[in-house]
Amino acid sequence: MRTSLNVSEELLAEFDAVWEAEGIDSRSRALREAMAEYVERHSRLGETEGEVTAVLAFDYEHHAVIEALHTTQHDYQDVITATSHAHQGEWCLETLFCRGDAARVRELLYRLRDFDAVRRVEVLSLVADGTDE
Repeated sequence: MRTSLNVSEELLAEFDAVWEAEGIDSRSRALREAMAEYVERHSRLGETEGEVTAVLAFDYEHHAVIEALHTTQHDYQDVITATSHAHQGEWCLETLFCRGDAARVRELLYRLRDFDAVRRVEVLSLVADGTDE
């Protein structure tokens, strides 16, 4: 199947440099691998039910979104047990330590991804039923 997508020249150049350095034989193969990794990483929380402990990390442009992020974190204080914050110029890195119902943590993850000034949100660790997934 053929498809097309819009990405910046800078991102494409970085992507090409990485897959070429790793010795992958084509951009198509590198994209397939990247998509498979994306699906795996993002489906872990999506397929989990019940009580979880999770670590979410995201980076964002501070001035563009700080008030809305604070409001969101207050809206989810029932599952956010602690946070960690670091500054890098106009960008910030935030880590949320969560414990609660998987559906509620998943809802928080998706809400964070809705902000335009949030560059990426990742599940760094997820523990459900006493096992590391």
